[in-house]
Amino acid sequence: MFALVDCNNFYASCERVFRPALEGRPVVVLSNNDGCVVARSAEAKALGIPMAKPWFKLEAALRGQGVAVCSSNYALYGDLSARVMQTLARFCPRLETYSIDECFLDLSGARGDLSALGLDMARTVKQWTGIPVSVGIGPTKTLAKVANRLAKKGQGPAGPVLEWARLPDPRGTLAALAPEDVWGISARWGERLRRLGLASALALAEADPRLLRKAFGVVMERIGRELAGVSCLPLERIPPPRKQILVSRSFGERLAKLDDLRGAVAAFAARAGEKLRRQRLRTSAVTVFLQTSPFTDAEPFYANGATLVLDRPTRDTGRLVSVADQALTRIYRPGLAYQKAGVLLPDLSPEGVEQGLLFAEQPADDARSDRLMDRLDALNRRPAHRAVRYASELLSDKWHMRQRRKSPAYTTDWRGLPVVWAH
Repeated sequence: MFALVDCNNFYASCERVFRPALEGRPVVVLSNNDGCVVARSAEAKALGIPMAKPWFKLEAALRGQGVAVCSSNYALYGDLSARVMQTLARFCPRLETYSIDECFLDLSGARGDLSALGLDMARTVKQWTGIPVSVGIGPTKTLAKVANRLAKKGQGPAGPVLEWARLPDPRGTLAALAPEDVWGISARWGERLRRLGLASALALAEADPRLLRKAFGVVMERIGRELAGVSCLPLERIPPPRKQILVSRSFGERLAKLDDLRGAVAAFAARAGEKLRRQRLRTSAVTVFLQTSPFTDAEPFYANGATLVLDRPTRDTGRLVSVADQALTRIYRPGLAYQKAGVLLPDLSPEGVEQGLLFAEQPADDARSDRLMDRLDALNRRPAHRAVRYASELLSDKWHMRQRRKSPAYTTDWRGLPVVWAH
């Protein structure tokens, strides 16, 4: 038996935790650089505010509607997500964090009323973190997902909790569910399923698994079996290894000078190095890409990337910054104004698993580099965020994103602590 716990309108809910005045108001959260809408409260959805639409196209029409607009604050969202997961782990240690706002729990050992347990989870998470959640409970992960979807729509008898076994008409529920509304099925797959006569989740659950495997592969076969109540997807308590690390940003203003771009790329490479070490990985290659704006007619669109292969895997930020700078100089074209750049580490391997090129020199200072990086990370974890940086990161700050409406880092920075006055 599985439970799927999903935070309701997560980014918008995070913004409300320390700003109770936002309760009941429409809240939207914008993407990097204050661009498109990436999250909406229930009140914002009721106003018809669409996802992924540029805010500048909506702002005038929504003026006077009381909409609270927030820049994305991923440090806050990540920390509150961790607190939600830690709270849920008290109920069930067998937990799989599926995304920043969702997790699966294995309830196979739970006793008693599962709906009551789910309600206790929801109440405790709200009390301890301020984040409202919905809970779907089912015999498979896929049915728990469906149950959660129904709970969010208020179709459960226990408030934000719905247990699949307590549905009065489970077959009718699946018959009313379109294939693309099932976890793991894309719109393209939904169309293909319809052409095969499988126009609902119920039809998929009752389909011959061999047909599904032949037409779509083992993934669709498992989805069909899961909808039929046969558990095929175990809990993944250890996340699968990352295949790549990407750090990319749109700039607050378009950049034409090479030094401005070098500052941005150096900062991206340094951030990628931090992620690399946190996940106990090394990389054997560095890719840098950049592009101009595709929406201007003033100059031709230009996008390019370059990948440099290292002589041996590394986790050293200094090495990453140096190689990224070399890649940037290869693709930079003067006379253009660039809107976006990024650093990708595409070839990752676990620490301790190293295979260099056959004739490469084997540096003797790997241990010294590792000690230096460990010390660097320790210093940058202190309250003074990223106190130690490489000089090339300081070449320019023009690339920094627009975040005019960003809330304080309430839980991750002493300067962001809310002040409470007692009278």
